[in-house]
Amino acid sequence: MDRNEFKRFFRACNPSKTIWIERPEDKDYYIDFTSVRGTDIVEQLGETISLLSPDPTCQLFTGHIGCGKSTELLRLKFELEKQGFVVVYIDTRDDLEMGDVDVTDVLLAIAQKVLDTLEQQSLNLKPGYFNELLEQCVQFLLTPIELKAEMEFNPEISFLGAKVNLGKIVAKTKDSPQMRDRLRDYLEPKTNTLLQAINGDLIQPANLQLKKQGKEGLVIIIDSLDRVDNRKRSDDKSAVEYLFITRGEQLKELKCHVVYTIPLVLMFSNEREALKKRLGGGNAPMVLPMVPVKLADGQNCEKGLELLRQAILARAFPKLSPKQRRDRITEVVDRPETLDRLCGISGGHVRNLLSLLFRCLQQSKQLPITRDRLEIAIRQERDDLMLAITELEWELLKKVSQTKKVTGEDQYQILLRSLFVFEYRTNEFGRWFDLNPLLEDAPELT
Repeated sequence: MDRNEFKRFFRACNPSKTIWIERPEDKDYYIDFTSVRGTDIVEQLGETISLLSPDPTCQLFTGHIGCGKSTELLRLKFELEKQGFVVVYIDTRDDLEMGDVDVTDVLLAIAQKVLDTLEQQSLNLKPGYFNELLEQCVQFLLTPIELKAEMEFNPEISFLGAKVNLGKIVAKTKDSPQMRDRLRDYLEPKTNTLLQAINGDLIQPANLQLKKQGKEGLVIIIDSLDRVDNRKRSDDKSAVEYLFITRGEQLKELKCHVVYTIPLVLMFSNEREALKKRLGGGNAPMVLPMVPVKLADGQNCEKGLELLRQAILARAFPKLSPKQRRDRITEVVDRPETLDRLCGISGGHVRNLLSLLFRCLQQSKQLPITRDRLEIAIRQERDDLMLAITELEWELLKKVSQTKKVTGEDQYQILLRSLFVFEYRTNEFGRWFDLNPLLEDAPELT
């Protein structure tokens, strides 16, 4: 592998990179793990949208942070667009301060991205109350120095003017806690009015015009909301339960197809049934599990391991077939057992797999990766992970190792959110939990 190819491989292994399957340069890196995850969640989400159209749907999607949700949601976007839907994909990390999110923040971020999409589609929408509401927000937020020069609202009121102003409002409130609080105080009593304006002036007219153009309608995918900080609020309710359960009925009111990513902790909450009713419309969230490297009975999952091998080899040799890639394993690692060790120790967590590989590449800056170099990276990752584990948590980890179960929100917060424990599902064994393999040999577990 020459210098240019190594550079491309290095960039492709960056664990922070999300694969956009619709991009030709990314498509060959995509590995479909459906066969070992127990179900094709993307197919289920897409079929629900297709079969229930034109009725709006609200579906919930969750899983471990880093397990590949964004990649799968972008695949959903790609598949729906092939069917004729116009899809608005929103990575909320771009527009929201994830440590401090409220329902009006989410609605404004959605409205901004919808406006971007409507402009790209050249839809001829007439101005309405949504523009007036934005003008009121701008006037409310005006300060003598900062905003007056930046937020020039067009008295003629056009959707392009609304887009400019809304973009500035979202950007300013993300960067300023004080401005965020002021805008929330102003919009909170108007939340239902804001929803009516988004639906009546943006979403419903857009759907009508899209149908006239032969399109199937509008779909909004709201990604990364699983990263909302689950702090305790002043009313002793968690921020996550407040946003998705207490305010869930409002988030569900958008009059088009919507998919929300939600924090995995809600699957362990006593309010799970309320979540299903208020935000999911009676439907349970869909969970994207880990890729199994071992089954619940302790046997290796050879199919899962092979797909993880291909996830790495595809980044090295994107234009080759799976068999051709296997024939060139020793150009990436010194021997096949080294690749197996890397895949197994990742626990099927795709970002952890790439993180370990990336650490090896950073330190050696050459291929093939040796077993010694990999073991050094594993030891460093294990040491970093173990720094955070308390004596009580070691006791909980022992129980998970024995029972393959995690119960209750407290155990979730301690074990799964910290990536000490992973969740798996297969058709054969159903759902089970197991230790992050980085911890399996820790003396504290004996």
